[in-house]
Amino acid sequence: MEHFTIATEAEKSPDFRRVLWTGDHTQLVIMTIPPNGEIGEEVHEDTDQILTFVSGVGEARVSGQTRKIAAGDLVVVPAGRKHNFVNTGPNPLVLYTIYGPPDHAEGAVHKTKEEADRLEEAGKDEPPSS
Repeated sequence: MEHFTIATEAEKSPDFRRVLWTGDHTQLVIMTIPPNGEIGEEVHEDTDQILTFVSGVGEARVSGQTRKIAAGDLVVVPAGRKHNFVNTGPNPLVLYTIYGPPDHAEGAVHKTKEEADRLEEAGKDEPPSS
């Protein structure tokens, strides 16, 4: 059994992205977006994503719609939808997200968005093949 006190895990991680757990069909990832930072506009063609916000404030931009987000909010991004999440506050925007199927390399830790982007572009952040 894997057990996490998810809000605590997310709050104590300073990393942009940290994969906590990867299964055959889903993946659990925590993220910390710095002030004025963003996840970056993207589309997951075959992956659904559910994001739950632990602390901070920001904007969810999904399929041309924009909504304010804060701690306690949950946003669902169906596969194939363009999306981005932007930190609009003075503190880090902290969240955990579930991908189905997995979207990142098992156990991946990306300290910054720049590192995450570089590894993705180099093909070094690929999910395990089932």
